[in-house]
Amino acid sequence: MRVLFMCTANSCRSILSEALFNHLAPEGFEAVSAGSFPKGQVLPRSLTTLEQAGIATTGLSSKGNDAFADNPPDIVITVCDKAAGETCPVYFGPALKAHWGLLDPSEAAGDEAAVDAAFHDTLAQIERRCRAFLALPFATLDRDTLQRELDRIGTL
Repeated sequence: MRVLFMCTANSCRSILSEALFNHLAPEGFEAVSAGSFPKGQVLPRSLTTLEQAGIATTGLSSKGNDAFADNPPDIVITVCDKAAGETCPVYFGPALKAHWGLLDPSEAAGDEAAVDAAFHDTLAQIERRCRAFLALPFATLDRDTLQRELDRIGTL
């Protein structure tokens, strides 16, 4: 199963989601990420946060959704908290779609400790959602039930 995490810039939330999902995922599951308006580089604090959590960062890059035109995902999950007001997702064929909105930790205010805490809190929220997703009984879920579960997980 291939999951695409989408965000506007593909430099923070979608990158954190891709890396954490792949860190937890068993064989047969893969996450990728993209942005509707990719920044072209991953936010350095995103990489630092992942490295501090022991999560590999090799191969992570900021890219547009056109990178997956020839290999569409099974599920598209938007993670930008402003998705309703932005051109965030581009949906691929019959892929299931869900919104798991996350506040952007790169917009956190305060000293270094406060900004670090915002990144770690975001990563923890992504981990809860990814673990809930990966715990689903995929062999027994029909498409409609899986859609309901994706929507439910987005509220965790």
